[in-house]
Amino acid sequence: MSTTEQPQLEEGVWTQGPDGELIPDYESTFPTITEGEVVHGTVVRVDKDEVLVDIGYKSEGVIPVAELSIRRSVNPADEVNLGDEIDALVLTKEDAEGRLILSKKRARFELAWKKIEGAAESGEPVLGRVIEVVKGGLILDLGVRGFLPASLVDIRRVQDLDEFMGTELRAKVIELNRSRNNVVLSRRAVLEDERKEQRQQILDRLQPGDVVEGQISNIVDFGAFVDLDGMDGLIHISELSWSHVNHPSEMLEIGQTVSVKVLDIDRDRQRISLGLKQTQSDPWQQVLDQYKDGDVVDGKVTKVVTFGAFVEILPGVEGLVHISELAQHHVENPREVVSQGDSVKVLILEVDGERRRLSLSLKRVGEDGTVSEAPDLGLSDEVFTEARAATSEAYELSEAAPHDEPAEAPAPEAPAPADDSAEDDSAA
Repeated sequence: MSTTEQPQLEEGVWTQGPDGELIPDYESTFPTITEGEVVHGTVVRVDKDEVLVDIGYKSEGVIPVAELSIRRSVNPADEVNLGDEIDALVLTKEDAEGRLILSKKRARFELAWKKIEGAAESGEPVLGRVIEVVKGGLILDLGVRGFLPASLVDIRRVQDLDEFMGTELRAKVIELNRSRNNVVLSRRAVLEDERKEQRQQILDRLQPGDVVEGQISNIVDFGAFVDLDGMDGLIHISELSWSHVNHPSEMLEIGQTVSVKVLDIDRDRQRISLGLKQTQSDPWQQVLDQYKDGDVVDGKVTKVVTFGAFVEILPGVEGLVHISELAQHHVENPREVVSQGDSVKVLILEVDGERRRLSLSLKRVGEDGTVSEAPDLGLSDEVFTEARAATSEAYELSEAAPHDEPAEAPAPEAPAPADDSAEDDSAA
């Protein structure tokens, strides 16, 4: 009589049931998982509030919508598709309803954090997509929410942060705090590193005398900066135009493309001095070619100041009529004689090509445009020397202060006519 062989307790094949009987050990066929572990699985279902993932466990894992992404208010269908293979972190092996709860965003967080820590140590940039524009900056998706302050988005201040929404940016990690899940980034640091290389290439390529194109990147009181494809050069206000410029904004605007001449390069300090007027014809050459002392020319009063008036005789060329050359009589205030915008005929007293100065006279030209001799006031050569010195001093005052502001120093007065009684006595 044959007997049926009874199964023996064997780990991984048979196990003991609640009543002591042997039952197949199905549990041993499932992988061993622990909470906090990152597991790999396949998306088998996508609902509006959760996603089911098969990780080969006895039950499918559930990823609640809040655990799908670091983005806020996401649609699960936008994050995963059926059949996608994903990583997820085990939050709970069995919740109150017996479900295995997983988190896709936390698995990505753990993997991303290690990468971010490595980037922070090495100084290498990280890549992230802009997912939010917040007060004071941008939020980048690095697997972790990275904050990029507005002041560190670009080398120059960005007016509209919305233009970066959805774009991928490279940035350096400048602050990291795991306990607070805090990551602060700087894109400016990446751009500055890139520009260092560009600067050196530009410095190696440029030579004084070169004429190059650039864009006005900034305008300040003392001049304008020009972006030369990665490096800024400065046009000093004195190099903007052959004529006087009160402020660079009178003739330039940010973003304008200009041709400039390289005047000087300081390679040690990485500075480039540029000139705009050097790319334009020099009107002073026309003065030297066409005019000489004693010529009568037409002009327009451009500025009236305490020591006289400036008259433009050619575009970009102004001469000074000193207060002593405004009228035959003594003048206390130049505005008594001329006003800005007046058309006048003036006599060229002196052309100083070296210092680019014109000394003019209004009182020596008659109404018909002919030259009239100044009245004999019984003045010595020393007095005329003093008058010429006063004109030179007035020029220096005009260069030290904007033309539209009165010079602070008192104007030198014209030599007073000799007393009539004195002339009578000498005649007698």
